[in-house]
Formats: sequence, C-alpha cells, structure tokens
Amino acid sequence: MTAPATRRSSGTALGILRILGALLLLALAGIHFYLWRQGYHHIEVIGPAFLVDTVLGVGGALLILASPLRWLPIAAVLGALLCLGTLGGLLAATTVGLFGFAESMQAQLWWESLVVEAVGFVVLAALVVVAARRRRQG
Repeated sequence: MTAPATRRSSGTALGILRILGALLLLALAGIHFYLWRQGYHHIEVIGPAFLVDTVLGVGGALLILASPLRWLPIAAVLGALLCLGTLGGLLAATTVGLFGFAESMQAQLWWESLVVEAVGFVVLAALVVVAARRRRQG
C-alpha cells in the first residue's frame, strides 16, 4: 500500500504530464499544418506526411487527454513514437535528405520543431513511466 501523499503527488505529476504531452502533440500538429499550408503541400511525399503528422498530433493529444489510466501508457508510447519519428524525419531531411527533399536549419520553424519534438518525446516517455507506476499502485 502506498501512502496517500505519494499517491496524490503521483496523481499530480500524471495530470501535469498528461496536459503537457497533449499540448506538445498539438504544437507538433500546429507546426506541421502551418508549414503544409505555407507550401510544403507541394512537396512529394513530404507534403502528405506533414498532413498525416497534423492529424496524428491532434488525435494523439485527444487520446492522451481522454484515455483511462489502464490505456494511458499505450497512448503515451504512441505519442512519444510520433514525436521521435517526426524528430528523426526532421534530422534526416536536414542531414542526408529524405525522399529527395533536403531541409535547412534556417527553414521556417526548424528550431521550434526540433524543441517541440524532442521535449514532446521526453515528456511523453515520462508519462509512460508515471502512468504505468500509478496503474500498478491501483
């Protein structure tokens, strides 16, 4: 049995991580949708991928907010993987190119994307741990 204060603090951490994770997924979606509208929609493969990122980011945020505790670790893993995948795509496009497209660190919202995706991964990975621990506490 865990002490009530410990359960309360893990519940607070869970709530904060849930909200931060959802906000970061919405930021990821917002950045990709904005860039898609600014001209990325004309780029083969990359344009549709940005639109998919938008949909998955919004859906992921809703899933993080609405999932019951028993499903929250899975939702958080999916969100963390989305962040990691988009971060990998950004870094690949910047370094070696991706699907014939090369990005530059001077591109619009490049740094913001990097931060949102990296921090999103860390927050959602932490949410996986906290939610799984809280679920075990019952």
